[in-house]
Amino acid sequence: MDAELGEDALQEVYSWIDQIPLSRAKRNIARDFSDGVMAAEVVKHFLPKVVEMHNYIPANSSEQKLTNWVTLNRKVFSKLQFRVPEEVVKKLVKSSSGIIEPVLYTLKQRIEEELHRKQAVEGYSNRSDQTLPDQTHLLMHSFEKKGQAYQGELGHNPRSGYEEYSALDPKIRLLLEEKEQALLALQETVEILQMKVHRLEHLVQLKDLRIDDLTRHLEKHKSKGNAK
Repeated sequence: MDAELGEDALQEVYSWIDQIPLSRAKRNIARDFSDGVMAAEVVKHFLPKVVEMHNYIPANSSEQKLTNWVTLNRKVFSKLQFRVPEEVVKKLVKSSSGIIEPVLYTLKQRIEEELHRKQAVEGYSNRSDQTLPDQTHLLMHSFEKKGQAYQGELGHNPRSGYEEYSALDPKIRLLLEEKEQALLALQETVEILQMKVHRLEHLVQLKDLRIDDLTRHLEKHKSKGNAK
């Protein structure tokens, strides 16, 4: 995701962003997107139900920017089957040049895939009442055949289950995807806790340095007093 984009891909990203109404004037794309708020607005424009804008606070501080991106990863990007790595997030927060474009390019692809999937599910739902019983019967028949194959051919490698998975009703596939998203959310929670631990460790180090500095000043002051 942090790989550089070619000129055509860059122009595609810039043109795409220019067509989206955002809350701020577009000046410097690295700074504009550094706090994650405009990234949330981009997703909100195409998938309104996925984003709750009150979770994302416009910020200048690195800590709040980081919080916004972590929340995006956990609550939004996980639903689109991707996440921004921690090292990339740190560069985004610092407004590093050339980092946001690959993220937006990937985001554009995931949004388009999600819109296509939603259209497919909505189109399918119009026929689901008639076709679901038949698909359920076929799926159960497939499971029965697979069970027989396991019993009769214990030494034989079973056929991959991808064919059966692809034949599942979209609603069933959606449930499986939601389970995957829940796992991603747990992973993001672990990352948040790890980052907080690192931050606390850093604060402890700073506090120790301050204590050492004050101790040296105190000893120096005492030595001067004794000299008198």
